[in-house]
Amino acid sequence: MNDTKNLAGTEAIAKLKELVDAANICIFVTNLAETPLSSRPMSTMKVDDDGCLWFFSKENTEKEHEIKNDNRVQLFYSNKNSSEYLSVYGEAELLKDRQKVEELWTPIAKAWFTEGKDDPTIEIIKVTPRDAYYWDTKNNKAVSLLKIAVGAVTGRRMDDGVQGKLTV
Repeated sequence: MNDTKNLAGTEAIAKLKELVDAANICIFVTNLAETPLSSRPMSTMKVDDDGCLWFFSKENTEKEHEIKNDNRVQLFYSNKNSSEYLSVYGEAELLKDRQKVEELWTPIAKAWFTEGKDDPTIEIIKVTPRDAYYWDTKNNKAVSLLKIAVGAVTGRRMDDGVQGKLTV
């Protein structure tokens, strides 16, 4: 990556929202103190104005027990179409909040909750970021690969990407 651009406050939250919205699915990692790490793909329902990330989950899962034992989580996002990447370390909180379920509900969520938004097993996970880092190539994958190839042939650096720390 050519440039480092650390972002803070509203600028960092805007970048976080942009990258999460583009990728949507993350690898949600729990049990950070032990190996192997516990990970699973999860869809992000929302990034709020404070930079917190919101997920739907089910009660009485391994993930729930791991979060209750140690609320530290790591989220990895990858938007392969535009070569954007994001790593978020944060603290997870488990919530039973019917109003928040209503706010976050989408028709696709019914695939995981047979009784719809009234499913009594719905649990919400709120992740408050404590550390985040992004990599953004500014171009789609084809352009990035072409620039790498040209750089390899010419010996000139063709990377116009940016990376940096997000302080939310």
